[in-house]
Amino acid sequence: MTQRIAVLGATGSIGDSALAILADYPHEYEVYALSGHQRLDKLLALCQQFIPKRVCVPTAVVDEFAQRLKAAALDIDVVGGDAGLNDIATDNQVDTVVAAIVGAAGLPSTLAAARAGKRILLANKEALVMAGQVMIAAVKTHHATLLPLDSEHNAIFQCLPPVIQQDNTQIHDRCHGVRKLWLTASGGPFLQQSFSQMQQASVAEAVKHPNWSMGRKISVDSATMMNKGLELIEACHLFDLSEDKIDVVIHPQSIIHSMVEYSDGSFLAQLGSPDMKTPIAHALSYPARINSGSQPLDLYALSGLEFIKPDLQKFACLRLARQAMQAGTQATIVLNAANEIAVAAFLAGQVRLTDIADINEQALTGVQVSTLNANADIDDILAIDTVARRYTASIIAKLA
Repeated sequence: MTQRIAVLGATGSIGDSALAILADYPHEYEVYALSGHQRLDKLLALCQQFIPKRVCVPTAVVDEFAQRLKAAALDIDVVGGDAGLNDIATDNQVDTVVAAIVGAAGLPSTLAAARAGKRILLANKEALVMAGQVMIAAVKTHHATLLPLDSEHNAIFQCLPPVIQQDNTQIHDRCHGVRKLWLTASGGPFLQQSFSQMQQASVAEAVKHPNWSMGRKISVDSATMMNKGLELIEACHLFDLSEDKIDVVIHPQSIIHSMVEYSDGSFLAQLGSPDMKTPIAHALSYPARINSGSQPLDLYALSGLEFIKPDLQKFACLRLARQAMQAGTQATIVLNAANEIAVAAFLAGQVRLTDIADINEQALTGVQVSTLNANADIDDILAIDTVARRYTASIIAKLA
C-alpha cells in the first residue's frame, strides 16, 4: 500500500535528502504535500517534479504562488502560514509527516500531527526541546508514531531493543539493562582551535562543517555545540531518561553516530557514512529497510576512530543545555529561543560566535517566567518563547 507523505520544510537539507529517497520509490511512497518558506523557486520546481496534491507557503504569497502553479499548468491546493501547515499535518489523506521545519516555527504543525495520530519523522528538535512532555503525551494519547531523524537519536533508536522502540518507558526495565546513552558530536569546525580563535571566527568559517552538509543555523549550532545540547534535551524526552543518563563524546570522524551502553559492559553502536539519507531511509521504511542511496561505509579506509571529552568552558552551550534540562521545560524553552535570536544576530554580523553562549546564559538567568505544569499547552509554551526572544533581543541591542 502506497504511503502518502507530507514533507514540511521541503526546501531545506532534510527535505532534499527525504525527497531524493522518495523519488527512488514512487510505487511505495506518494509525495502528497510539501511546504516551503523562503526558497519558493525551489518549491515550485519540487511541485513540478512531484506534483503533490497540496502545498503550503507563507500567507503573504499564497495568491502569487497559486498563480505561478497555474501558469505551470499545475492543479495544486495552496494554503498559507501556520494554519496551512496544521491543515496539512492533520489531513486525513496524510499517513506520514516529515517534520523538517527549522526552529520554533515547526512546533505547532508537529504537535498537530501528533494529535492527529500521524506517523511523524522528526527532524525538528525544537518540538521536543520546547514541548517535550506535551509532545510525548500527545503521541501516546493519540496513538501516533514518533521516529527520530537526527542521526544521533536514530542511531540510539536502532541500538535499543524493539520493546523500547515501541514504548520508551520500557527503558527502565532492568531486564533490558540500559545503563547510559552516548551522543556523539563531531566537535564542529573549531575543535582544534583555541577559544580566542573562535572569538575571531567569521560566519563563513562557522558554517563550514567538516563532515555534514547542513543549513546555516544548524551549522552555527554545531560550531558552538549548542546543537548537541539541544539533542541532549531531545534525547531525554525521546528515551524517557534524565540528563545524567546521557553523555556526550566528541567523535571527529562522525562514523559512529551514537551508542547505547548496557549493564553487562556491552556498547552497541550504529555506524555509517555521514549522510542524512541513512536515518531518513530507516525511519521512512521502519521496521523494514530500504536502500538510502548513501555511500556505503568503507571499513578498510578507516584509519582510526577518536573519542574526546568535550571542553565545557570552550563549548559552554553544552553546559547550559544540561542546566536548562535540570531546571525544567520553561528553561529549555528560554534557551532555545535565546539561541535562535543569538545565532541570527551572529549570522547578521551583530555579535561574535563566542557571544552566543554568553547571550544564552544571560537569558537563562534573566528571563522570569512561571514554571510550566503538566497541563501546559502550546499557547503557554509560545508565550514563554515570545518573552525570551524579546529579552534576548534587548541583550543584543546593548551589545551592539
